[in-house]
Amino acid sequence: MTDVSADLVFSRGKEVGKAVYQNRPLSKAGISERLFAFLFSGLVYPQIWEDPDVDMEAMQLGQGHRVVTIASGGCNILAYLTRSPARVDAVDLNTAHIALNRMKLEAVRHLPSQGDLFRFFGAADTSHNSKAYDRFIAPHLDPVSRHYWERRNWRGRRRITVFDRNFYQTGLLGLFIAMGHRTGKFFGVDPAGIMQARNIGEQRRFFNEELAPVFDNKLLRWATSRKASLFGLGIPPAQYDSLITSGDGTMASVLKARLEKLACDFPLENNYFAWQAFARRYPNPGEAALPAYLERQNYETIRGNVGRVAIHHANLIEFLAGKDAGAVDRFVLLDAQDWMTDDQLNALWAEITRTASTGARVIFRTAAEPSLLPGRVSSSLLDQWDYQDQASREFSARDRSAIYGGFHLYVKRAA
Repeated sequence: MTDVSADLVFSRGKEVGKAVYQNRPLSKAGISERLFAFLFSGLVYPQIWEDPDVDMEAMQLGQGHRVVTIASGGCNILAYLTRSPARVDAVDLNTAHIALNRMKLEAVRHLPSQGDLFRFFGAADTSHNSKAYDRFIAPHLDPVSRHYWERRNWRGRRRITVFDRNFYQTGLLGLFIAMGHRTGKFFGVDPAGIMQARNIGEQRRFFNEELAPVFDNKLLRWATSRKASLFGLGIPPAQYDSLITSGDGTMASVLKARLEKLACDFPLENNYFAWQAFARRYPNPGEAALPAYLERQNYETIRGNVGRVAIHHANLIEFLAGKDAGAVDRFVLLDAQDWMTDDQLNALWAEITRTASTGARVIFRTAAEPSLLPGRVSSSLLDQWDYQDQASREFSARDRSAIYGGFHLYVKRAA
């Protein structure tokens, strides 16, 4: 959500900083926030870590719906196109995410076949992906996004060449998962071993016997007590404070519980999030479930609907302020509200309420289990919405990504 063409990290991170900074620059909390904004100015999420299947069911997404969503890694946007909404406006502050989303749209439009699309975004170690980019995608990209992907690193490699290796091992999240594997091996456990499990029972046995004991180690508990330890998950200091309320007061207990859900609650053949976490790749076609936009049966529908998506490098509140009253049917906030002050939350919900059609649905996730809105957002705004408590709990339990404490659904009341 910053200008990708900018040469300085400071310039790239300014908009992210506006969303994150809540404390004085030289305070301990302020320094932590600025370190997070520095790291968050680059690529964070190679793939999205919210389950689009749960999103679409909760939204009751269908033809004619007008959607506003935070873009993130973009897997969600392309998944939504399987339901043929009228329009999807995807908003983000992170310029790397903007460049990734714009490239994904052009890849869907211009790569010759579904197999080429899968090789580009689904397969690891496909050495000619950067050549496919040059031939089929680059000529259609906007100049700023093209500059981002073609910029060279200190080794002289263009950024796009990460797709010749394994794109999902890059970005802050990819590095965080890699560190998790190294940590496990340091304590004598290879997390990838769970991929040998043949059923949920064997998955649970591996977790209980191999992974769970690692979280009782004093060194790990000390390391995860540092807020910066979770920057790789895209978790800013304010969200860390919210997240830690979900456990016994230690971050190690929270991470253990979230990893247990990822490892044990869903069969591996149905959970591509677990594949990325443990196998460090997506399944091959026919091996297990894939993200919706990489499944062959969705290809023609997504390609036919890709023109309905618009990517916006903007602040969400300011973007909604430019919309007409009643112009949006579905809102997807991901976990962005965990970053916000009370003033920001009220400004956001004032615009959501103004732009929402009757019966509009808002979905979001939180690090902790309960909704963060009661007591923080004005009752004059919240009274215009019905919180779907039971449905929210059910959707939260079914979210295969497993990293959030709560999934929340609000429905706009009739005037």
